[in-house]
Amino acid sequence: MNKLLLLVLDWSEVWAPIIPLVALLYRSKQPTVLRPVIIYLWLAVVIDLIIDLNVKYKNYYPSWLQSNNPLYIVHSIIRFICFSYFFKGLQQSSFFRLRKILPLLSLGIIFINFKFLEDFNPDQLSGNLLAAESYLLLIYCMQYYLSQLRDDVEVIRSGPDFWIVTGLSVYVVINFFVFLFYVPMLKENQLLAERIWNVHNIAYIIFCIFITKAFYEPVRHQYTV
Repeated sequence: MNKLLLLVLDWSEVWAPIIPLVALLYRSKQPTVLRPVIIYLWLAVVIDLIIDLNVKYKNYYPSWLQSNNPLYIVHSIIRFICFSYFFKGLQQSSFFRLRKILPLLSLGIIFINFKFLEDFNPDQLSGNLLAAESYLLLIYCMQYYLSQLRDDVEVIRSGPDFWIVTGLSVYVVINFFVFLFYVPMLKENQLLAERIWNVHNIAYIIFCIFITKAFYEPVRHQYTV
């Protein structure tokens, strides 16, 4: 039973985003603001499928394709870009300058990380980069909630945007520490590190369930296509 559960968790990065994509078959009419999220889900399925197939069948790949770190970096950058566009599309009156600065700040962090802090190693997960992405996305989430309060929204817990931001908040808050300490932990205790990665997988499942919930939410007037 434990082996079956671990197998399900190991492949969760592939099947979890399929849950909201299946929901789209029944709720295909979604507001334009959710388009970056939908694009992210499709790209996530493709990238994570390549990653998991590589883990299972890496011996059949040429040596230069046997590492998944470049794919995790690509996934991280795509996730940040897609959700940056998502937040940009929300009609919020506050923190406009902050939302413009964060994408530029992310480019600076990528440069500083690989130039001074972390050598690019295709055989090792880039924990600093993933942690930085989580931190920047958390800033986006916090400014969303503060903007909702400043705009005096009557019911904050409504609309698809709330559920997506809440799911993203859960994901980045949990995984900031997973990403930050994963590489040092991997060097000290590989078995423990692999178990900790299951925390990431569970958070990712929760994230995708919240996105699915968002697709079933009534659309606010200002976000209607």
